[in-house]
Amino acid sequence: MKRVLVANRGEIACRVIAALREAEIASVAVHSDVDREAMHVRAADEAVEIGPAAAAESYLAIEKILEAAAATSADTVHPGYGFLAENARFAEAVEAAGLTFLGPRPETIALLGDKREARAVAAKTKVPVVPGWEGDAADRSGAAAAAQKMGWPVLVKAALGGGGKGMTRVDGPGELSAALDTAARVAASAFGDASIYLEKLIIRPRHVEVQILGDGEGNVVHLFERECSLQRRHQKVFEESPAPSISEKTRRALTKAAVAIGKHVKYRSAGTCEFLVDADESFWFLEVNARIQVEHPVTELVTGRDLVRAQLEIARDGRLPFAQADVSAAGCAVEARLYAEDPDAGFLPQSGDLLRVELPSGPWIRVDCGVATGDTVSPHYDPMLAKIVAFGSDRETAWRRLTRALGQTVVHGPVTNLDFLREVSSRPEVIAGDFHTQSIEDEWMPERERRLAGGTEDLLAVAAALADRFGLTGEGASTPLRSDGREPVSDPFSTLAGWRQRGLSEDVS
Repeated sequence: MKRVLVANRGEIACRVIAALREAEIASVAVHSDVDREAMHVRAADEAVEIGPAAAAESYLAIEKILEAAAATSADTVHPGYGFLAENARFAEAVEAAGLTFLGPRPETIALLGDKREARAVAAKTKVPVVPGWEGDAADRSGAAAAAQKMGWPVLVKAALGGGGKGMTRVDGPGELSAALDTAARVAASAFGDASIYLEKLIIRPRHVEVQILGDGEGNVVHLFERECSLQRRHQKVFEESPAPSISEKTRRALTKAAVAIGKHVKYRSAGTCEFLVDADESFWFLEVNARIQVEHPVTELVTGRDLVRAQLEIARDGRLPFAQADVSAAGCAVEARLYAEDPDAGFLPQSGDLLRVELPSGPWIRVDCGVATGDTVSPHYDPMLAKIVAFGSDRETAWRRLTRALGQTVVHGPVTNLDFLREVSSRPEVIAGDFHTQSIEDEWMPERERRLAGGTEDLLAVAAALADRFGLTGEGASTPLRSDGREPVSDPFSTLAGWRQRGLSEDVS
């Protein structure tokens, strides 16, 4: 293994390139035309442009990626996560080209990539699965009967893919038909396959996952668990390890179940088994993510094991780099995902130029980042900017350090979720570990909306006062601002527009 092509972009590409540099292995980046100056391109030893901005013509273009590997004499491909990471056809094409694929075997990806098949694997290993229905989506009467038997509410889910895409909650029979249509449409668009299935919605569960590593020959170890219950739109926002929501007995049962699933399929490389855990600590299998996870840094911090380096060693040596008895965990690590998105507009993705980026540092802080001041957040790709991670000897210390690190973070340009992250990380429920997968959307966001709505008049008054103080006129206004022979502000929003037009928005923020 002398030269590894990283078939991805952003912070995960930078993370993999950093591991390659430490292992003294050359790195090759691929990029679209809008990513010519991206951080992962700057970090790599070599870079190849593979197409225009649209992911389908660049980061999802298998032939172009393989051509880049051939042109640079790369012998190995790391897929990162997202894009082609769980695409069995890509893994097969990589191996058919005589290259090493840093991930599971193509047949394993195909098997576990279909959540219905993964549920069957879990059942064979005696791991409980969430009740569901996997019939033909066109059989509306069959779907309705199955949902009625499971009990409302239910989830309509895409059979392939992840990240919450194609997932729709259904609270009653009148909503089912439209939900099936919507989920199938989103699944087809996001994953190229409209296959869907039904699953019982577990109310107020915790989301706990187990990190595994396998050598492809049936030897599997776990690196303990992560708590991923703080989510919005079925997508994770914060993660931590260990999980505060489970007992040692449940931890042993979850890790045993994850290892059993991994051994059954002879799993190779890094993967994650995901579970839902009820208030009484009953648990159900959800799915397997056959790739490195976004939240892998928290596991690395508590175990002291580099998961990307482990992937390299498994591929190179054909065996696990350590035994289960060699794996231990200490302390607590917490991760926050910093996105260019607007929490107060349904977490709508944002794009634009990053005018200023300042990220925290310190002896107990880790930042995995894919952007810097002057970069552009493209509307074509996932808007995650960075992962901010804190470690502590105990949970309270880790969360306190994360909150402080978020307070030191500065991003000017597109709207981000930074203020939202600060708010959530300091909530007493979070510090106490008293939350579930619906806490953000069902409880905290409505509370935030009421609070922000109540402060609108004060905000307008402050805006008007600032405009008056600096003598600014509204955009297109023909009257001055102050009363000493000048008229007062009549439209604070117009004034703010004028302020931005004068290039003062950065000072305002």
